[in-house]
Amino acid sequence: MAFKPLQDRVLVRRVESDEKTKGGLIIPDTAKEKPAEGEIVSVGEGARKDSGELIAPSVKAGDKILFGKWSGTEVQIDGEDLLIMKESDILGIMA
Repeated sequence: MAFKPLQDRVLVRRVESDEKTKGGLIIPDTAKEKPAEGEIVSVGEGARKDSGELIAPSVKAGDKILFGKWSGTEVQIDGEDLLIMKESDILGIMA
């Protein structure tokens, strides 16, 4: 199923974290924190000013991003866990 977010929202796939620490200890799933890093899957058209003019999004599909720990709404699309969030919840793009 194709999914396109509306307005200034983006669809994000979380990047999986490492399963071991630097010292070699294995981290169980219950102790892992959800990563605040992801890849943009899809982007909406952008927000609108009061005048109706479109403000283009500053991110695009494929960008690697950092976002706030509690940002977005978790959804499941085609059996995959994804996040939908506003562009303003994105902290930055990783180069």
